[in-house]
Amino acid sequence: MPHVPGRVLGLDIGGSKTHAILAEAVMDTVVKDDGGTTVARQLAECTVGSANIASVGEHEAAAALDDLATRLGIGEPADHGIQAVFAGAAGADTPAARERLTALLSRRFPGARIHVDHDTRIILVAGGLTAGTVLISGTGSAAWAKASDGREARAGGWGYLLGDEGSGYAVARSAVRNALEESDQGLPAGPLTAQLLSQTGATQPSDLLDLFYSRPERRYWAGLAGTVFALAASDAASAAIADDAARRLAGLALTVNRRLGTLSEGAPVLLAGGMLVNQPSLAARVRELLAANGLTDIRVLDRAPAWGAVELARQLTGEPLRPVPKVPA
Repeated sequence: MPHVPGRVLGLDIGGSKTHAILAEAVMDTVVKDDGGTTVARQLAECTVGSANIASVGEHEAAAALDDLATRLGIGEPADHGIQAVFAGAAGADTPAARERLTALLSRRFPGARIHVDHDTRIILVAGGLTAGTVLISGTGSAAWAKASDGREARAGGWGYLLGDEGSGYAVARSAVRNALEESDQGLPAGPLTAQLLSQTGATQPSDLLDLFYSRPERRYWAGLAGTVFALAASDAASAAIADDAARRLAGLALTVNRRLGTLSEGAPVLLAGGMLVNQPSLAARVRELLAANGLTDIRVLDRAPAWGAVELARQLTGEPLRPVPKVPA
């Protein structure tokens, strides 16, 4: 009887959205003239609201998983047909946090092998690395490193109430603070404040204060961070905020490498998250700061992190890689 591969589900669960990829458990190694490349057989893909319990609560997280299943065509919990689920979740750094999400996933996908870990782990795998540093700046921020001998270290990722410095949310928060400080000092609105007022529909800086507390969605504010980088070349306030973000992020990457004693090993640093991927000036400044401290192999993630979750889910099933015919490079 021919082998019939099962299905696996890879999840990238952030504070504002969840990216899901449903794929076959068996993956194909396509052999090219310039080397092999491993590709998954994707069956379906979707993005829904956050299933992060810490960010949205258990009820909303469960609703996001139901929406996800509907969009992927998975059907009722009893008929999901999935062998394994691997979820990389922002903030899943403690056993308690992982257990809560595991329980929620188990209810939606009963019988599947389920593993929950922090989101930086799936990014490393998505980048094709087994050791190195992952530096994330999106809605939040964090750094995680894995040494070649398996030791690990993590820094940041405290969430927006305690940290996430260098993230999109933190950059926008600094821009709002700058506007309020200008107002407190009786100064006219600078270029950054003027842009913030225009983008939010506020008429004066004090309106930004009201808006910040009445509309606390982190994704909304993180979406305004690009204004800071757009103005950084011509506006001193924007330049200072942008440089502080780069220094905070570089500091996270350096912290984990110092803890592991890997600064001199030349292991790669993988930049990920919407801020580092989409703001080239930020990535360039981070590269410069890291290079000054001995980390020169800096890469930008060019694949969705959820693919790393797919590979880790496949590993949970124990399915082998299956070679397919050689093709030209």
